[in-house]
Amino acid sequence: MRYISTRGDQTPRRFCEILLEGLAPDGGLYLPERYPTVDRETLSQWRQLSYAELAFEILSLYIDDIPADDLKALCDKTYTAAVFGTSEIVPVRRLEGDLCIEALSNGPTLAFKDMAMQLLGNLFEYELARRGETLNILGATSGDTGSAAEYAMRGKRGVRVFMTSPKGRMSPFQQAQMFSLLDENIHNIAIEGVFDDCQDIVKAVSNDLAFKSAHRIGTVNSINWARLLAQVVYYFSGYLQATTDDDAQVSFAVPSGNFGNVCAGHVARMMGLPIRQLVVATNENNVLDEFFRTGVYRVRASAETYETSSPSMDISKASNFERFIFDLLGRDGARVKALFHDALNRGGQFDLGDEPVFKEAAARFGFVSGTSTHQDRLETIRDVYAKHGELIDTHTADGVKVARSHMTPGVPMLVLETALPIKFAETIVEATGQEPPRPAKFAGIEALPKRVLNMPADVDQVKAYIQAHT
Repeated sequence: MRYISTRGDQTPRRFCEILLEGLAPDGGLYLPERYPTVDRETLSQWRQLSYAELAFEILSLYIDDIPADDLKALCDKTYTAAVFGTSEIVPVRRLEGDLCIEALSNGPTLAFKDMAMQLLGNLFEYELARRGETLNILGATSGDTGSAAEYAMRGKRGVRVFMTSPKGRMSPFQQAQMFSLLDENIHNIAIEGVFDDCQDIVKAVSNDLAFKSAHRIGTVNSINWARLLAQVVYYFSGYLQATTDDDAQVSFAVPSGNFGNVCAGHVARMMGLPIRQLVVATNENNVLDEFFRTGVYRVRASAETYETSSPSMDISKASNFERFIFDLLGRDGARVKALFHDALNRGGQFDLGDEPVFKEAAARFGFVSGTSTHQDRLETIRDVYAKHGELIDTHTADGVKVARSHMTPGVPMLVLETALPIKFAETIVEATGQEPPRPAKFAGIEALPKRVLNMPADVDQVKAYIQAHT
């Protein structure tokens, strides 16, 4: 399998090349030259597999430069009950009728990002050891990516992590998870701004090819294809758990800000997984919902990015969205570059509403969307708790709220659970009056010593810090 850029660079690259590289040299994101297809017979055979075995089968379709035995060992090492709390890894539970929850938050940091990040950490360590090299990871987080990356990379040979986050915009629990890690290879940088400012810094550094090469800069954000690929696996697992017939359809509702999680669903659907709808659930920062309703993709400035009670989705520039638009436009790299580089830099938006392909977003690719507000998530959390005795986090509540408006009789709707409620305790208490349960390993985490550097949203200062600590 070879990989190409969404912005037109057709130079074929193998998986391990792009694993360590992040963005393509032309600023685009990597995608496979083609999506491998999975037929119904294969789906049937996969029903008997463990999650680690399923991961190996799917990853093998995209990775041909890691020996099969080594790749299998990496999957077996990653997806264990000891790490994820259950042998099912991502158990599906019925909430009401055809509405189900797929639990993705049983990992070390209680968020769905662990599903991919634990594998990514093992892949990095494996490939760097094979090459005898080191890697400096520069990331941006709105809450969960950072802690998942740091927990996955702490102690990994040959890896340093420099994680940027928007100062004061994560929940106290999220901040404590990250900033209390005192490992020598972990560096936390709190940026004065919003998540998009952090993400812009990561992209700017990645686009400085000389600096990137000299300091061995890699990424763990979902712009890294390896992370997104790992997320594809749980779509297949959810489908196999929710159905008994290989021709049956399911839908997925996905809380989304950066379009990474739901983009993995798009890849699974392109591979042939019988997904009826991919429901994009946004919060008040509803850039993606606006696009799927109108065809207008309008990036919003920092001052227009709302601080909400589902903070991991407080994003107004969806990096992974470029991958979908590449497919929507027939893989026209020049057109994608004109939209995501030229049009966005010039006017902060583009409009596909009048183009015939826009209708294909729903008709051909299955995308629908909706927005959830603070009041919506309070009511949803309160309703689910009252009816089912179950607490859900704020982002999952956004997913449930939007999912309920897109149900199809007889078609299971799987809401991807993005985090455990304890990460957003203040809103859970506001909704229900109940303090969410806290795993014993996180008792008193907010009181632990913390190490974090405050910094303005300045690319040069971030570069200087990386240079001084490598």
